Amino acid sequence: MMSQDPQIPQPRNHALQTLPTETTHSPLLGCAANFAYKMKANLRFRSKWAELNGAMGDLGTYIPIVLALTLADDLNLGTTLIFTGVYNIITGAIYGVPMPVQPMKAIAAVAISGTGFGVPEIMAAGIITGGVLFVLGVTGLMQLVYKLIPLSIVRGIQLAQGLSFALTAVKYVRKVQNFSNSKSMGDRPWLGLDGLVLAIVCVCFIVIVNGAGEEMEHTDERETTNGHDEEESPDTRKRRNLRNFIFSLPSAFFIFLLGVVLAFIRNPKVVNDIKFGPSSIGVVKISKHAWKEGFIKGAIPQLPLSILNSVVAVCKLSSDLFPGRDFSATSLSVTVGLMNVIGCWFGAMPSCHGAGGLAGQYKFGGRSGGCVAILGTAKLILGLVLGTSLVKILDQFPVGVLGVLLLFAGIELAMASRDMNTKEESFVMLTCTAVSLVGSSAALGFVCGIVAHLLLRLRNFSKDQPRSTIWMHAP
Repeated sequence: MMSQDPQIPQPRNHALQTLPTETTHSPLLGCAANFAYKMKANLRFRSKWAELNGAMGDLGTYIPIVLALTLADDLNLGTTLIFTGVYNIITGAIYGVPMPVQPMKAIAAVAISGTGFGVPEIMAAGIITGGVLFVLGVTGLMQLVYKLIPLSIVRGIQLAQGLSFALTAVKYVRKVQNFSNSKSMGDRPWLGLDGLVLAIVCVCFIVIVNGAGEEMEHTDERETTNGHDEEESPDTRKRRNLRNFIFSLPSAFFIFLLGVVLAFIRNPKVVNDIKFGPSSIGVVKISKHAWKEGFIKGAIPQLPLSILNSVVAVCKLSSDLFPGRDFSATSLSVTVGLMNVIGCWFGAMPSCHGAGGLAGQYKFGGRSGGCVAILGTAKLILGLVLGTSLVKILDQFPVGVLGVLLLFAGIELAMASRDMNTKEESFVMLTCTAVSLVGSSAALGFVCGIVAHLLLRLRNFSKDQPRSTIWMHAP
């Protein structure tokens, strides 16, 4: 009996030792644990108020386009909110930065301004564009494009897009808008619930709170003089605390909340038009004619803009705003492709990432994936609870207030071009910007920028350099 006792616990010890070893070395469990940890880290808030405020930074672009498509082309707003909300949550968890989900602007412009380009054509254009981007991503061709395009040309596209946003924002502020016809209807009155005075007050409020977009440091340390601690007076402490409080206010969130309140005040009867419950979701029937029209009128003009602004420019801007958090053009191209290849079949608005949305959300404090996850959750809830009836509320939202949010998003994106250090780089960038704005085509601006880049490289070309340097090195 005594000789057998030491042998009794041995099988138990062996079992206890082998179980953790098998669990620890299980590839499936290890990958799952690493994935869960990464998703949790990507969605972690830097500051709850700052992330909430940042979530409002892209609404100046999102609301007008979605509202126009809903009013002019009968886009299913409920379905769009549900799908784009899911996109926001997933991309926030994957990338860990405020990666935006924006409407595809070239397709939206054709749908709003053109006749005979309805929901089937819109969805066909989105599916085709998404399919091409997905193929470019999985084959690695998008990463090659990203490496070959000079930085000065990317900055030119960003500057053009930022200035375009800013000019559109000024038009929203100055002119009364009819989104269903995509037209301006005259000067906006000075007074009223959607007047110039309201917009100017909102601009001043954002400038006071956010400044030029620089990071504000809040500290409770005592001020020093000549390297020695100096006791703060009560008045100095009060002023410092007041400044810290003002600079921490979620300005964009307050302005958006003000716009919602004013929407109900402008038309209290809008409450009667609200119907609870999600919109019905079904597969969109796309005819051969819709495929043809979607490809020619929608996908062809959208593809250059998506490649340049939704993938290449976003990669460059993310490396500027979030050092060490660079993302590959491959991953961005794949996510944009999947969003549209899946969602457009059910009537969701064609969507993409966008440098303007990233800049706007960063401007107002977005720093993590939790920022867009908040926005996505709000979209998802609104889509499930209110559905298409939400368009009645958005139609009463003060357009001047939306213009203010869009203005600061555009300025933040345009400011990314300030790192051009040489005259030649600035020349290429401004050539690309000017042609993009005047020609209303990012593709045309890109081509002209490439030509200017190559001509400058040929001019400075020396015989002792290999020919590859003409293309590979920026001027």
